[in-house]
Amino acid sequence: MLDPITSLLCNFPLAYSLLLSSFTATLTYDTLRFGEFEDFPETSEPVWILGKEYNALTEKDDILSDVTSRLWFTYRKNFPPIGGTGPTSDTGWGCMLRCGQMILGEALMRRHLGRDWRWARGQKQREEYISILNAFIDKKDSYYSIHQIAQMGVGEGKPIGQWYGPNTVAQVLKKLAVFDTWSRLVVHVAMDNTVVIEEISECSSSLYALAGCCRSLCRIGGSGGEETPLWKPLVLLIPLRLGLSDINEAYIETLKQCFMLPQSLGVIGGKPNSAHYFIGFVGEELIYLDPHTTQPAVEPSEDGQVLDEMYHCQHPPCRMHICELDPSIAAGFFCRTEDEFDDWCMRIRRLSCNRGGLPMFELVDSQPSHMVSVDALNLTPDFSDSDRLERFFDSEDEEFEILSL
Repeated sequence: MLDPITSLLCNFPLAYSLLLSSFTATLTYDTLRFGEFEDFPETSEPVWILGKEYNALTEKDDILSDVTSRLWFTYRKNFPPIGGTGPTSDTGWGCMLRCGQMILGEALMRRHLGRDWRWARGQKQREEYISILNAFIDKKDSYYSIHQIAQMGVGEGKPIGQWYGPNTVAQVLKKLAVFDTWSRLVVHVAMDNTVVIEEISECSSSLYALAGCCRSLCRIGGSGGEETPLWKPLVLLIPLRLGLSDINEAYIETLKQCFMLPQSLGVIGGKPNSAHYFIGFVGEELIYLDPHTTQPAVEPSEDGQVLDEMYHCQHPPCRMHICELDPSIAAGFFCRTEDEFDDWCMRIRRLSCNRGGLPMFELVDSQPSHMVSVDALNLTPDFSDSDRLERFFDSEDEEFEILSL
C-alpha cells in the first residue's frame, strides 16, 4: 500500500490536469470573453435600441454610444458579506439579479436623466447620475444593491446564493422600490400574462386610492408633458412564458416590436443557465448586455464620486439569434407621466391588432373574474407557504431557474 506522499506524487499529473481544466474553463468563460466580441454588423436592416432606431451603415458610432451609456452591472467580488456572514461574491449565481439591476437602472436613468443622456469616459458627471450609481453599490444600505436584492429574495422563497427567475426578480424590485423616496417610482408586476389598467391606475395615482375618480381628473394641473402630483413614474414589469422549452416563433415579431416602443426598458431573460439583459435587435438577432464578467467591488470616494468606467460596457454589444431565447422572460416599460402610459396602451392595442405575430400579453381595463389577486390568496408578508408562492410568482421551470456558470 502506498504511503500518502507517494500516492499524492503518483496522482499529481491527474490532479494537476483536473485543476488546470477547471481553471481554464472559468478563465475562458469569465475573462477571455472580451476577445470573443464581434464588431457590429454592416447591414441595411434597422437597429433598434430601447425605442430608438439607427442605421448600422451610417450611425454605428451612435449605436455604440447608446449601448455604452446603458448601465452595465456584472458579477462582483470582494464586497461586504451579504447578511454579515454570507457570500462576498455573486459569481455563478447572481446573473439574473444583475439583469434586474440593469433594467431598473435604465428606469432610473429615464426618470432622472432622460433617454437621450449619454455617458463619456472622463467627463464630469451630473449629481443625479452619481446618485443612481450609489443606489446600486454593493453594500447593504444601497437601495438596489446585490445585498438588498438577495435578502429581499428570501421573502420570495429564494435563499441567499440561489438562482432567480425573471418573476422573482420582478417581485423583489417591486418591494425595494417602495423605500426609494428619491425616485418615487411605482413598480407594477403584471401577472398571468395580463396588464390590468385599473390596477396600474390605482397604484400609480394617489387620487384613485383616495376617491376612485375617473382617470381624466388625474391630470389636474398637468398638460401632458410634465408629472402631476397624482401620478408617480411607472415601471411596468411583465413576466411572460413564450413557449414550453423553446420560444414559440409566433411571438417573435411581437417581441421585436416591443423593443421599438419609446417606453421600452428591454427584457430580462436569457438562454438556459445564462441570464442576459436584452436592449434591442437587428434582423433576427437580439442585442444584449452580459453580466457574466467578474469585476472587483467598487467603493465610492469620500465625496460620493464613483469610478464608473466598470459600469459601462465599452466593447461592441453581444448578439444572439432570437430563437435561442429561453421562453421565460420579463419585459419592462417605463411611463414617466400618465400621458405616456396612455400612449403605451394605445400602441399595445395596435400591436394586438396586427396579424404579423401573436400577442404576448393581454391588456384589459379591469380585472377579469378568472384572475385571483394576491390578497385573495391570503399570502402573509413572510410568504411562509413557499410552495404555493413558487407556483404563483415563478412559473418558469427549473431548467431556467438554475442560472449558473
